[in-house]
Amino acid sequence: MGRGFERKFRKIGAVVSIAALSACASSLVQDTSRQAAKSMVNDVVQSRFPGVNAAPYTDCIIDNASTDEIISLAQNALTQNTNAAAQTVLAIAGRPDTSTCIAQSALGSLLG
Repeated sequence: MGRGFERKFRKIGAVVSIAALSACASSLVQDTSRQAAKSMVNDVVQSRFPGVNAAPYTDCIIDNASTDEIISLAQNALTQNTNAAAQTVLAIAGRPDTSTCIAQSALGSLLG
Protein backbone atom coordinates (compact mmCIF):
# COMPACT_ATOMS: atom_id res chain seq x y z
CA MET A 1 0.00 0.00 0.00
CA GLY A 2 1.34 3.37 -0.97
CA ARG A 3 1.61 6.73 0.67
CA GLY A 4 -1.51 7.98 -1.09
CA PHE A 5 -3.59 5.32 0.62
CA GLU A 6 -2.07 6.17 4.02
CA ARG A 7 -2.86 9.89 3.57
CA LYS A 8 -6.45 9.15 2.56
CA PHE A 9 -6.82 6.79 5.52
CA ARG A 10 -5.51 9.45 7.92
CA LYS A 11 -7.88 12.06 6.47
CA ILE A 12 -10.81 9.69 6.84
CA GLY A 13 -9.74 8.94 10.41
CA ALA A 14 -9.55 12.66 11.19
CA VAL A 15 -13.01 13.29 9.72
CA VAL A 16 -14.48 10.38 11.70
CA SER A 17 -12.82 11.66 14.89
CA ILE A 18 -14.22 15.16 14.36
CA ALA A 19 -17.69 13.75 13.69
CA ALA A 20 -17.53 11.64 16.86
CA LEU A 21 -16.36 14.63 18.91
CA SER A 22 -19.15 16.75 17.44
CA ALA A 23 -21.73 14.10 18.34
CA CYS A 24 -20.38 14.01 21.92
CA ALA A 25 -20.57 17.78 22.22
CA SER A 26 -24.08 17.78 20.78
CA SER A 27 -25.16 15.11 23.26
CA LEU A 28 -23.65 17.08 26.13
CA VAL A 29 -25.52 20.24 25.07
CA GLN A 30 -28.78 18.28 24.74
CA ASP A 31 -28.34 16.66 28.16
CA THR A 32 -27.48 19.98 29.80
CA SER A 33 -30.43 21.74 28.15
CA ARG A 34 -32.77 18.94 29.16
CA GLN A 35 -31.61 19.10 32.80
CA ALA A 36 -32.01 22.89 32.93
CA ALA A 37 -35.47 22.64 31.32
CA LYS A 38 -36.47 19.88 33.73
CA SER A 39 -35.45 22.03 36.69
CA MET A 40 -37.53 24.94 35.40
CA VAL A 41 -40.57 22.73 34.71
CA ASN A 42 -40.30 21.23 38.19
CA ASP A 43 -40.24 24.74 39.71
CA VAL A 44 -43.31 25.76 37.70
CA VAL A 45 -45.24 22.62 38.66
CA GLN A 46 -44.33 23.02 42.34
CA SER A 47 -45.40 26.66 42.35
CA ARG A 48 -48.75 25.85 40.67
CA PHE A 49 -49.43 22.74 42.77
CA PRO A 50 -47.75 23.11 46.17
CA GLY A 51 -47.41 19.92 48.18
CA VAL A 52 -47.65 17.67 45.12
CA ASN A 53 -44.71 15.49 44.09
CA ALA A 54 -43.84 17.36 40.90
CA ALA A 55 -41.34 14.82 39.54
CA PRO A 56 -43.75 12.55 37.63
CA TYR A 57 -45.58 15.52 36.12
CA THR A 58 -42.28 17.14 35.20
CA ASP A 59 -41.19 13.94 33.46
CA CYS A 60 -44.43 13.84 31.44
CA ILE A 61 -44.01 17.46 30.36
CA ILE A 62 -40.33 17.09 29.43
CA ASP A 63 -40.95 13.80 27.59
CA ASN A 64 -43.63 15.47 25.46
CA ALA A 65 -41.76 18.72 24.78
CA SER A 66 -40.21 19.45 21.41
CA THR A 67 -36.51 20.22 21.08
CA ASP A 68 -37.34 23.92 20.61
CA GLU A 69 -39.44 23.88 23.77
CA ILE A 70 -36.65 22.18 25.74
CA ILE A 71 -34.22 24.87 24.58
CA SER A 72 -36.72 27.62 25.40
CA LEU A 73 -37.31 26.21 28.89
CA ALA A 74 -33.56 25.90 29.45
CA GLN A 75 -33.13 29.53 28.45
CA ASN A 76 -35.97 30.47 30.80
CA ALA A 77 -34.13 28.65 33.57
CA LEU A 78 -31.00 30.70 32.91
CA THR A 79 -32.88 34.00 32.86
CA GLN A 80 -35.37 32.96 35.57
CA ASN A 81 -38.24 33.90 33.25
CA THR A 82 -40.92 31.93 35.08
CA ASN A 83 -43.83 33.58 33.26
CA ALA A 84 -42.62 32.44 29.84
CA ALA A 85 -41.77 29.02 31.26
CA ALA A 86 -45.23 28.68 32.80
CA GLN A 87 -46.87 29.46 29.45
CA THR A 88 -44.74 26.83 27.72
CA VAL A 89 -45.42 24.27 30.46
CA LEU A 90 -49.18 24.86 30.24
CA ALA A 91 -49.10 24.51 26.45
CA ILE A 92 -47.24 21.19 26.67
CA ALA A 93 -49.43 19.94 29.55
CA GLY A 94 -52.54 20.62 27.47
CA ARG A 95 -51.56 18.17 24.74
CA PRO A 96 -53.41 14.85 24.67
CA ASP A 97 -50.30 12.67 25.13
CA THR A 98 -49.07 14.81 28.00
CA SER A 99 -52.49 14.88 29.66
CA THR A 100 -52.69 11.08 29.44
CA CYS A 101 -49.23 10.73 30.95
CA ILE A 102 -50.11 13.14 33.78
CA ALA A 103 -53.40 11.33 34.47
CA GLN A 104 -51.61 7.97 34.63
CA SER A 105 -48.98 9.45 36.95
CA ALA A 106 -51.67 10.91 39.23
CA LEU A 107 -53.55 7.62 39.31
CA GLY A 108 -50.33 5.73 40.03
CA SER A 109 -49.49 8.01 42.94
CA LEU A 110 -53.02 7.67 44.38
CA LEU A 111 -52.90 3.89 44.18
CA GLY A 112 -49.38 3.78 45.54
